[in-house]
Amino acid sequence: MPSPRRAVFLDHQSLDLGDLDLSPLHAQFDDLQLYASTRPEQVAERLQGATAVVSNKVMIDAAAMEANPQLQLILLAATGTNNVDLATARLRGVTVCNCQGYGTPSVAQHTLALLLALATRLCDYRQAVADGRWAAASQFCLLDFPIVELQGKTLGLLGHGELGGAVARLAEAFGMRVLSGQIPGRPARAERLPLDELLPQVDALTLHCPLNDHTRHMIGARELALLKPGALVVNTARGGLIDEQALADALRSGHLGGAATDVLSVEPPVNGNPLLQADVPRLIVTPHNAWGAVESRQRIVGQLSENAQAFFAGQPRRVVG
Repeated sequence: MPSPRRAVFLDHQSLDLGDLDLSPLHAQFDDLQLYASTRPEQVAERLQGATAVVSNKVMIDAAAMEANPQLQLILLAATGTNNVDLATARLRGVTVCNCQGYGTPSVAQHTLALLLALATRLCDYRQAVADGRWAAASQFCLLDFPIVELQGKTLGLLGHGELGGAVARLAEAFGMRVLSGQIPGRPARAERLPLDELLPQVDALTLHCPLNDHTRHMIGARELALLKPGALVVNTARGGLIDEQALADALRSGHLGGAATDVLSVEPPVNGNPLLQADVPRLIVTPHNAWGAVESRQRIVGQLSENAQAFFAGQPRRVVG
């Protein structure tokens, strides 16, 4: 008789707000224990007896695996693998599977929402109404903040994979011309423009690439200065791609027309961040929730279920490391 398939989900409330159907995941195991969150010192104990573990952001390190030799499978409820000691997993024969491409529609629409909010000065006009400025106006409308149309403007993409491609299609639907830039550390491609050539041409720049040693701070003070006066910058990828102090300075100087970011270099920003200073103008910051549409999160549940089913069938998929 096969051993019971027992699993634990260490931080399910980082994925499920009570609005998801977890039954496909439960169906893959004889027992699935859900923990809202798990502190580092609780990981090894909660893995006891588990064949598989599901984690979004909880670290599964060498000590936790060594204390639980029965562990066979790590299911990541995200694409990133930085919360798993992959070397130890390989050494111990533990399969690690992630989720991929689940958030493309959600992140793409969030990117365009931020770009539209900047172009229309949505937040400024909303605040003006809340402050009573419309009620006190001498005419029927407020036009206190310059509004620009996306139609006819040029969008620069840094990262033209699945997500960048989705953003490009949405931008083109608004009548934008799309150019792609060369990502540092990647082989040159004829259709990708070097940064120094791309940046002076674009009216807006959006980022959709991973953070690594090549891309960290790839947009700094020099690169921001290459952008047209009034250009817009949107980052829904990783905070470290942009030098945050340089971005704050560029906004204060008035060189940029606005910026929006869904990501910061340290999350949550418990020790503050240059972009959270109250005097930084024309900036929108959202709390790394571009991926969080209910449909996106349900896709993660589906992929976790597929990964578990494939593993137990002897044909693992989305294996990393």
